[in-house]
Amino acid sequence: MQGGILGTGWIEVICGSMFSGKTEELIRRVKRARIARQKVVAIKPALDVRFSSNDVVSHGGDKIGCTPVGDSDDAEAMIPDDVQVVAFDEAQFFDRGIVDLCVRLADRGVRVIVAGLDCDFRGEPFGPMPELLARAEYVTKLSAICVRCGNPATRTQRIIDGKPANYGDPQVAIGASEMYEARCRRCHEVPGRPTRSKTGGSEG
Repeated sequence: MQGGILGTGWIEVICGSMFSGKTEELIRRVKRARIARQKVVAIKPALDVRFSSNDVVSHGGDKIGCTPVGDSDDAEAMIPDDVQVVAFDEAQFFDRGIVDLCVRLADRGVRVIVAGLDCDFRGEPFGPMPELLARAEYVTKLSAICVRCGNPATRTQRIIDGKPANYGDPQVAIGASEMYEARCRRCHEVPGRPTRSKTGGSEG
């Protein structure tokens, strides 16, 4: 990964749809940092217990140990002063304070790695991810493969009882392949989504 001079911190964001390899890429970067004997702390939201409570786990089964936390304040309390690399997985589930925390860490010379969904199942910006993307020095946007047509997939399709979830359904619903699919823009379905106006807003 690119970086500045020794001692210079920065933020790198890995984003994309579900099944695009975001967590796999975060794990790869963390492992490389640990091989280099850097002091690394990996953190994820405590609500993500799909595969493990105390590990960051990719859909392919690769994993690293981590600290589960409730919010950004809890995360900050778990980070020692001499840390060199901090990795946050599933950053879309954190509160707005995660942005300020990442900025403070980078300002003090820490390499910050953030992975998360840039859009929710509706195709709308998700949680603190838009601001993290804006403040990052480096952004890696990954795509999956659309399960319908095989084209690059940048959307996350939520499925409930075999049907696409409605626009008004809750934004957060923890799940994996039993509830979500990767879809391209054309195949992504969101019943009840407001019609976009020519000015970029919505009607109705």
